[in-house]
Order: sequence, then C-alpha cells, then structure tokens
Amino acid sequence: MISHEPSPGALRIVIIGLSITSSWGNGHATTYRGLMRELVRRGHDVLFLEYDAPWFDRYRDMPHPSFGRTVLYEDTATLRRWHASDVGEADLVIVGSFVRDGVEVGDWVQETAGGVVAFYDIDTPVTLARLENAPPGAEVYLSARQIAGYDLYLSFTGGPILRRLEHEFGAPAARALYCAADPELYYPEHREPAWDLGYMGTCSEDRQPRVEAMLLAPARQWRAGRFNIAGAKYTDQDTWPPNVSRFAHLPTSEHRAYFNAQRFTLNVTRDDMVVAGWSPSVRLFEAAACGTPIISDRWDGIETLLEPGREIFLAETPGEVLHLLRELPEEVRRATGERARARILAGHTAAIRAAQLEGYVSETRAGAVA
Repeated sequence: MISHEPSPGALRIVIIGLSITSSWGNGHATTYRGLMRELVRRGHDVLFLEYDAPWFDRYRDMPHPSFGRTVLYEDTATLRRWHASDVGEADLVIVGSFVRDGVEVGDWVQETAGGVVAFYDIDTPVTLARLENAPPGAEVYLSARQIAGYDLYLSFTGGPILRRLEHEFGAPAARALYCAADPELYYPEHREPAWDLGYMGTCSEDRQPRVEAMLLAPARQWRAGRFNIAGAKYTDQDTWPPNVSRFAHLPTSEHRAYFNAQRFTLNVTRDDMVVAGWSPSVRLFEAAACGTPIISDRWDGIETLLEPGREIFLAETPGEVLHLLRELPEEVRRATGERARARILAGHTAAIRAAQLEGYVSETRAGAVA
C-alpha cells in the first residue's frame, strides 16, 4: 500500500472516472492508475469513485489498487447518498469523460463541491463531435452548458482545441493533461521478437481502415511476416490473413511484454482525433517507454511529441509500412526506439502529469482568490 502522511499543501482529491479497476476496452484505467499513484506519492489524499459496470466484472485486472482509496458505486443515487461529504469537502473534484450518467454526475458535483471542480477529458475530439452532432436523446457524458461550470477543463488533446474550449464553450481554463508513460511498468526487456508488427487497440469503425492499410494489407503482401492485433470487439477475424494472430484482451500487467515482443508497434488514431491533432494515445507513450519503434499515422502536433524519422516513423500506405519492416537497418530501428524512450521519459511520465495537475490547481485557486 502506497501511503504518505499529509504534507503542507496536500490536497483532498476525489476522481469520478470511467474505470481504474479494469483496462478492458479502454485506455482510461492506465492513465488514472499512474496519475493517482503519483498524486498519493506527492502527499495528496485521493479517492477514486467508479461505477460498478457489469461489463468490467470479468476483466478487473486491478480490483484493489494499492494507492489511495477506490470505491465502486451501484448507481448515481448511491454515489450521491454515500459520497456527498467526500465531494463537498474535497479541494479538487475531477469528473472524467465517459462516466455513466456523466451529465447528472457533473451537475451534482458542480452543485456540491466546495473546492475546484474539473472535467478530465481523455476523449476530447470525440466529446466535441458528440456535443455538435449527437441526435436528441442520445446518451452523453457532458453537456455543453456544463463546460463553463468546470473551473478546469483538463484535456488529453492539446493545441488549438484548448482555445476553442475557452472561446466557444466558455471554459474558464482549458489545459492539456496528456496521457503518459509509467516508467515503473514500461521499460525495455531484451527478448527475441515474436512479431514484426503489432497493434493494441479496441476495434472501432473509424480506425479500422487504417488498421487495414497499415497492418492487414502489409500482412497479406508479406506472408513471411509476423503480425498481431490485441484488442476487443473485432468480428472479422475470419477474413484476416493467416500470419495475423490476435489476443482478445491483454491486461495491463501484460502490456510491457507485448510491446517488447514486437520489432515495431503500430499507432492508429480515431478520425475525430486526427482532425483535431495533438491527441497522443496512452499506447504511444507506453510503447515508446519500452523502446519499441513506433509506426504511426499522421496528425498535426505529433512532431511536438516525437520527431518524425528520428524518434517515430510516419506512414499511410502498405508500401510505406513494408519498407520500414523489411528495409530499415536494424541499428537504425533500435536507435529510433531508444531516442523515443529518452524523449518520453524526459517529458511525459505519470509523475510529470501529477506535477502539472498540481500547477493547474494552484493557478486556478490563485485566480479565485484574486
């Protein structure tokens, strides 16, 4: 159990998020685990509240986190009944994206909290697309009217979208809080690669054309190559070439071994996030921390995180991918992965994110006092 005595300036923090106990079908859990652990290490008291979703029951790969406190709640009424004092007395309350009944939860938090209230959007372009295009009655986790009521809008997307949140939606302060790598969990392990190219990601309609172009098509053209896809909700596996294997789910405890078993790993981005740019996935950070060379699709802002051609490879077509897999000198491949690891550890770890969050909260509180 990671615990510390409260220190001067320590915060009482409540996070209401999609999941910290299960990484099945979502990247939120990895982000919350690293952030929460580092906040606790910095002396803060952190409570994580998670809806007890039945679809996570079979895949709770961290049912009892060893840092802070985690409580599952049955429904919104239970949340309100049992945790009103926690929310009311906290210095900081964070509501995450994709929380069940998120609009109702957000209204309650804004009415109840006595400290700073923040929305942590780990899906910002998807959120804005839903706000603009969702049909009446569609299930949402954030209402446009609520954005101005959050003191902080923490976004896993940086760049121009932050100013848009402030100018168009009235967010008092929109700040980037990217996903991150956890160097305690992700690091190089020297082993014989099992696959030439692997991809970890839940199947989605808008990502699938890129998975087809950047993994399945190269696999069809290079039958001697070895490929793997790890993720939930794929229903077309019978159409894949025989040299593509699959894991339906990999718990977080197996992610490091998975990345280290690849010569290259594929990073594929959802359409809304490509359009928005500046939207690095948590898998990109994890793979880089393992020193596994990354082949990624192209989007604005990626060069601010990793330098193309030196720390990451960008591609779009099967031919571009195959050239990297079959023609790139081994010493260049290894050096690229090593440079990416150094870059990520210098600026994109869970500890750095915890410090950034502290800074944003201090800035917000200072503004409120002024």
